[in-house]
Amino acid sequence: MKLLQLTLFLCFSQLFFAQSSENGKKTTQPALRFTVLEIERQDIPYGSEDLFVFEFKNTSKKAAVITNVQTSCGCTAAERPETPIRKGKKGVIKVHYDTKRVGAFTKTITVFSNVGDPIVLTIKGTVLTPSDSPVTN
Repeated sequence: MKLLQLTLFLCFSQLFFAQSSENGKKTTQPALRFTVLEIERQDIPYGSEDLFVFEFKNTSKKAAVITNVQTSCGCTAAERPETPIRKGKKGVIKVHYDTKRVGAFTKTITVFSNVGDPIVLTIKGTVLTPSDSPVTN
């Protein structure tokens, strides 16, 4: 009987502490605040050189250094700022997708910095076939 009471006590105490820690959690804002985390484009002409540009602001208390930008696939390339972004200033991540790959795509770009956790950006779209793409002269 005592074993049963002890077991019930431990179970209820676990539930109590689990609830209190959930309510006591602080929600923190990311140090790099991006205007958008996902960009979607439809009907991208085959072979076009369009960029996906992600703008962000450094809201941390120190200069942000983008240490790495990792893409989910070799068909996607990303450019990061080469110089530190001072607190309160803006920067951009430029992403290029190989538009000689026809069809729908979804790719992720992970941004690593010295001021917070990695941030995942997403690009989505559909590349038209050469015959469906507008003719440019």
